[in-house]
Amino acid sequence: MAIPIINDWEKYFEHPHEGLGSSYERIILNGMLLKYVQEYEISSILETPSFGFTGLSGVNTMALALKGCEISMEDHNLKRIDMITNLWQSLNLPLKTKYNQDYTLLDYPDNSFDMGFNFSALWFTKDIASFLNELGRVCSKLIIICVPNRQGIGYRMQIKDYNPELYPDLHPKHIDPSSIAYLMGKNRWKLIDKQYIDCPPWPDIGMNKELFFTRITGLKTPPTEMPNEKAVSILPYNQGTDPSFASNMLRYSLLERYAPNCFKQYWAHHQYLAFSK
Repeated sequence: MAIPIINDWEKYFEHPHEGLGSSYERIILNGMLLKYVQEYEISSILETPSFGFTGLSGVNTMALALKGCEISMEDHNLKRIDMITNLWQSLNLPLKTKYNQDYTLLDYPDNSFDMGFNFSALWFTKDIASFLNELGRVCSKLIIICVPNRQGIGYRMQIKDYNPELYPDLHPKHIDPSSIAYLMGKNRWKLIDKQYIDCPPWPDIGMNKELFFTRITGLKTPPTEMPNEKAVSILPYNQGTDPSFASNMLRYSLLERYAPNCFKQYWAHHQYLAFSK
């Protein structure tokens, strides 16, 4: 959805039901990140900001940790940092966390990390130019930035809900790909790839995708938000107890793999930019 879930993000820690949409997104994101990690021989990663979209916070880089990468993560909410830390500990995964009020400064020496990453999170930075300059300073090999697809039908429909008075800490102008590429270029980082990502067969709507399918098919099923409902989440997959999770999600990847960019430009939910030093 276009506006991040700011006020009730805790519910995903209480009942980690991310639904089909976010679950598919996780697997596609994993595949993209793992490809770059292998290609650039990445061993240390800074994810900042870590909070940006719907679903469980702090799980985007779990797959990289499982491959042996050292993960550091920043957030502007102390409670969320504690909950993310506890979540990682429950999976016996090491994680370094740090509180960052507005991401204007990154408190690390130069070239502390091989790679920097964030997913739909730049709108929480106070000063986008300062943040990108700092991110370029502390990273040595690669930076991957994912933003919502601002040309997408879903984004255009939902961004109308944005109101600066309701979301004073949200800055939609910071997720403009052209501005990001320009600022990164000034910092002597080269744009090496720019692709649409997260292109499932359902539109980018602020609705549980299981409920969406039942509505368009006319089928009647119990409400999808019942507390005793079996959670659809990537966590069991990361724990090794649901090995078929990725293949089940990839059944929906036909458009992801074969649709032309002229279609993805209006249908894909996100876009990523990859930069090398």
